[in-house]
Amino acid sequence: MMFAGLLFVMLLKAGGTFNYTESPQYPNQTANNSFEEDGSTITFAAAPIGPRFETTFIQNRSSEEDLAEDKMCNKSYWDVIKHLKLMDHKDQFALIPPGSDPKKATEVNLDLLLYAILDVKEKEQKFVSYLWVDMWWHSDYIQWNPGEFCNIMKLPLPTKLLWLPDITIEERTEKDKATLSPYLRVRHDGLILLRNTMVLATSCRIQVYKFPFDTQKCNLTFKSVIHDDKEITLVHGSNQESMKEWSQEMMGTQSDWLFIDIESTNETVNNFYIRQSILVYNITMKRRSMLYIVNFILPVLLFLLLDLASFMISERGGEKLSFKVTVLLAVTVMQLILNEILPSSSDRIPLIAMYCIGIFGLMMLSLLETILVMYLMEKDSKHQDTEADKDQGLSGDLKENLGIENCCEDVSVETLSELLPEEKQASPSQLTEETHEFEKEVLKALYLVLSIRKEEETRGYWTRMTKNINRAFFCFYIITSTVFLTVMFCMWNTEEKTQVMSSSVGT
Repeated sequence: MMFAGLLFVMLLKAGGTFNYTESPQYPNQTANNSFEEDGSTITFAAAPIGPRFETTFIQNRSSEEDLAEDKMCNKSYWDVIKHLKLMDHKDQFALIPPGSDPKKATEVNLDLLLYAILDVKEKEQKFVSYLWVDMWWHSDYIQWNPGEFCNIMKLPLPTKLLWLPDITIEERTEKDKATLSPYLRVRHDGLILLRNTMVLATSCRIQVYKFPFDTQKCNLTFKSVIHDDKEITLVHGSNQESMKEWSQEMMGTQSDWLFIDIESTNETVNNFYIRQSILVYNITMKRRSMLYIVNFILPVLLFLLLDLASFMISERGGEKLSFKVTVLLAVTVMQLILNEILPSSSDRIPLIAMYCIGIFGLMMLSLLETILVMYLMEKDSKHQDTEADKDQGLSGDLKENLGIENCCEDVSVETLSELLPEEKQASPSQLTEETHEFEKEVLKALYLVLSIRKEEETRGYWTRMTKNINRAFFCFYIITSTVFLTVMFCMWNTEEKTQVMSSSVGT
């Protein structure tokens, strides 16, 4: 009976298995390693790297003796370091590339996660972002068997001990403000992971033609400083959909922008006579325009409506003119504020600048029309004052010459004509020079009366003309404003594809 129990325990020990299961290598790769030790089969698979570099494993124990044996294991990280001889040859590992074949380029996988959009400086043409960058590659010299070291799967090491790729960002304009990680992580199969957080200020050609309804594309170009494509090859760490989903999930702050998409392309270009492998990430973002609509576009539109309402103010006083000048100055202040936001190096005039200039022009025409109307009314008023003085003088002359009291309104041509024959019939034989003088005076009075009536008909002509001018200009103002605002709305809702393409090419 004891022999049967001992045989059963030996069979369990001989057939015991240790299984290590890893998810497919990041992003869609699998690499399984297995070996036999003491009759047990140990299987390893490459764990996810990049954002999921941590390894997980499952142990299936078949006996309490194995558990006790595992507790007796006294291996540590220091044993692994001594086994790899990192301290003995630390300069060697830091200087030489990780590949054992010098003719084969080191493949560096790169993964990017956009954690925050900190700022977009239109005036300075800069894009400030907070990134998580993962790079990993394989080393042929840093490997060990986890079964010999108490299943130690990974090892953190200082970055100065191992070779690192000299990867830089081409668009960077300022020094990285974030602290670089002093450690990297090494896996048992030679996979080395370096993760850094970066606060980057990079150049980005901002296209503000459709501001504040614009969509921008900024590039981040990763490349080696000195190595060519035969020494270092940059490849994508993950697919674009994964990068986009991770960025959207981890996004901390976006300022006044909305993250849309992130795309990556792998190219080989010539940089200063060196053919290099580069990795370009395109970050697409759209501006949140509501704040600009409320604080800028809507107030300018309200100023236009105020100018339109000023047509109901009378021109006889100076209130209308001063009101229009005040509204025009308010729009000028808004244009100065806009000038502080938009860059002066834009290829095309932004639509919002055309919007302000158009409304400013309409208000200027309205102001000029008010000045013209007030000038004509003032001219008519002066003319009326002058004619009133003349009427008083003519009335006095007629009274003195004809000897009647109310001559200006009651004397007619027939009355004056009847006076002359009576004089002639009364003294037909006494025509003297005095009679001729009398006739001349009567004819002069007749001419003056006719002139007064004609001027009474033309009195108030300019006042009537200003009413017609106001009516016609009011209709013109409404039609022009409506057409202008409609055209601006249509232009803001079109040309999106052209704007994005030009931004991509410019960048």
